[in-house]
Amino acid sequence: MLCRGRDEAEDLVQETLLRAVEYSASYKAGTNMRGWLFTIMRNCFYTNLKKRRHEHTGADQCASGSVSTPATQEWHMQGCELSQALQQLPLSYREAVVVVLVIGESYADAAHLLQCEIGTIKSRVNRGRNMLKKKLEDVPNMSAKPRWKRGPVSLCRDFSTGFPVAVQGA
Repeated sequence: MLCRGRDEAEDLVQETLLRAVEYSASYKAGTNMRGWLFTIMRNCFYTNLKKRRHEHTGADQCASGSVSTPATQEWHMQGCELSQALQQLPLSYREAVVVVLVIGESYADAAHLLQCEIGTIKSRVNRGRNMLKKKLEDVPNMSAKPRWKRGPVSLCRDFSTGFPVAVQGA
């Protein structure tokens, strides 16, 4: 969810795991491994983001990146709209929304992972939620009042587009 494409996400996961192996001696047994890995992933993401600011690839104009056949399933289209709206959020809000609402971490754990105060996380989640609601209010068949359920959400990849699709209650 931090990345904007499947290849980018796979590269980030691979780099995270390589760094985790490289710095495995710094992991303290009995601590939150998930949090430790997330911190490594976040740092790798920021490092790559700084590097990419100076690159101009022209990938946005590449024809192979566009979907040739539009999806017909309503759930798929809503999932794509949600993914796109989430990607449009500012990074700090997107991180908070993903960690709390998608991954299901508590506000306290999210504050620790994202290295900020718990009040900051609460406000970022709230503002991110409101931004998503505003972005999605014109999408057909999307509830005007989204039912946000805190807790783990399974992410399944839609193989026709490569977008992750959230599945509640899984």
